[in-house]
Amino acid sequence: MMRPALFLDRDGTLVQPVHYPRRPEDLHLYEAIAPGLRLLQALGYVLVVVTNQSGLARGYFTEAALEEMHAYLRRELAREGVYLAAIYYCPHHPEGRIPALAIQCNCRKPQPGLLLRAAAELRLDLTRSWFVGDILDDVEAGNRAGCRTVLVDLGTEGPPESALRRPTFVARDTCQALELIVGSVLMANASREPDPSSKVLPCQGGAAPAVPVELPRLPARLAEKLS
Repeated sequence: MMRPALFLDRDGTLVQPVHYPRRPEDLHLYEAIAPGLRLLQALGYVLVVVTNQSGLARGYFTEAALEEMHAYLRRELAREGVYLAAIYYCPHHPEGRIPALAIQCNCRKPQPGLLLRAAAELRLDLTRSWFVGDILDDVEAGNRAGCRTVLVDLGTEGPPESALRRPTFVARDTCQALELIVGSVLMANASREPDPSSKVLPCQGGAAPAVPVELPRLPARLAEKLS
């Protein structure tokens, strides 16, 4: 049976933005995102990181160093009860200094190659999947693959230039992006009218989502997974 996925960009979405991080200690998870990730896991979503890593093509770090960073990221998430099914990365850039990696490719976002590869290897249903990223290249890659998309608005992107770069939702941070996805999933799965007393799971500071989303009360088995 094919499963839905939550695709996550790495820098600026899952971890705080750093200019070409080179060491594990350069990766800092955003606070308060673990509960939303755990809930989506409990709802059957496969968690997959999809990231452009042109620092490899530019010679800023080695593939071994990148693997060390990703092993650290997996450990940090596992401490919070969050488990990545896979991390896919594109090592290419046309202006790179490493000849073998200085190429045009179909895996560098906004191309959807890595998402299509993940879907084939992990048996994912892209039409039920979501992509969360902080730039419009992430949105375009997700849309090209057939996913729904959320742009985490860090203030770096202008208006989308085409429908392919228009996200399903815009959120001010990753925590809120996860709220919006959880809301959509639970509403789609709900077999009854939403309970008027129910509410969105709180982000840090208890902020409301970018658009009103009224959720049904969480089933007890899922609520337990968040405790």
